[in-house]
Amino acid sequence: MNKRDFTTIKLDQGEMHVYDFGGVKLHAYQTNDPLSDETFLVEKAGQWVLLEPPCFKDSIAALAKYLEGKAVAGLLVAYHGAGGSLLPQVPRCATANAVDYTKNGGGKALIDQFTAAFGGAFDHEIHTVTNLIGEGPVSIGGIDFVIHQTAEAFDVEIPEINAVYTHMLGHDCHSIVAGAGHADGIISQLKGYIQKGYDLILTSHYTPEDLKDVQAKIDYLEKLKAIAASCADGKAFKEAVQAQYPAYSGENYLDMTTGFFFG
Repeated sequence: MNKRDFTTIKLDQGEMHVYDFGGVKLHAYQTNDPLSDETFLVEKAGQWVLLEPPCFKDSIAALAKYLEGKAVAGLLVAYHGAGGSLLPQVPRCATANAVDYTKNGGGKALIDQFTAAFGGAFDHEIHTVTNLIGEGPVSIGGIDFVIHQTAEAFDVEIPEINAVYTHMLGHDCHSIVAGAGHADGIISQLKGYIQKGYDLILTSHYTPEDLKDVQAKIDYLEKLKAIAASCADGKAFKEAVQAQYPAYSGENYLDMTTGFFFG
């Protein structure tokens, strides 16, 4: 499946990119919200499962309208625990560590930060998880997924379309990297994607990507570590990274990475 082989549907906020795999369709919602969030819906035999709901009220309203009359079997809530006003009658599925991440950990800190930054446009309501899931296979609405628990929450493999969801990739934008050890962990994970030969890598902050993009991110992370090792302070590090990748977006993520390496 080519990452550009989709049909576009304009929504009141953002647009939907629909990938047709035959018996299964992937609906990739490009919200165009202030955080460039991406939400995914898997459709099979009249059943829908939503993966990583949006957090801004305009996006929530547009997505709810798109799903009117659709049988939504469940929401998988991983790294984005806010936006709880979306489809309140639909079961929420998450791992125990994802729940803790949202209520007590880094997810909560981000929700508090975004609430302060965006005010009423951001839906700070936390999703109430109704179905705890664990590592390994799970079926929701007759659609098979494989849950891979991570340090913060969980990633999701979708075998029927040979795709995997993880929080962040972005082959031409900066990422939040919490030091050299974290970079090595991401590199190991990404090399695993190449070994498995996924057609699409889905992330909540970028459009669907492919294995060429995965390799580009591996190269970026290796270069990031090398630059950090050669710099004496955060200012020099950030300037060197920007000089190496002048066209990359996500400067706020680079700022966070700089803080982790040189905090």
